[in-house]
Amino acid sequence: MVKHIVMLDLKETNKKENLIKLKMMLESLLESISTLKGMEVGINFSTEERAMDLSLYATFEDQVGLEAYAIHPAHLEVVQFIKSVATISKVSDYTL
Repeated sequence: MVKHIVMLDLKETNKKENLIKLKMMLESLLESISTLKGMEVGINFSTEERAMDLSLYATFEDQVGLEAYAIHPAHLEVVQFIKSVATISKVSDYTL
């Protein structure tokens, strides 16, 4: 099992709307990418300075599944949106 975690901070311009849109876009990937086995997307409510705006937790059967997800056209569409609204992103991938 592969775990894929992404944390993002978004630009202040239209932040609330962009967070909601991004959450919906990410969650819709479950319907179109067969190698994506599960996903949780959360919008942060913490007011701590170190907090990030949005977190994604996704699971795949193996690294090949994660690699297929990374290049899937539906995912690449979301990536383009992220690039237009995010200021920073961090990722961690690991196996169990």
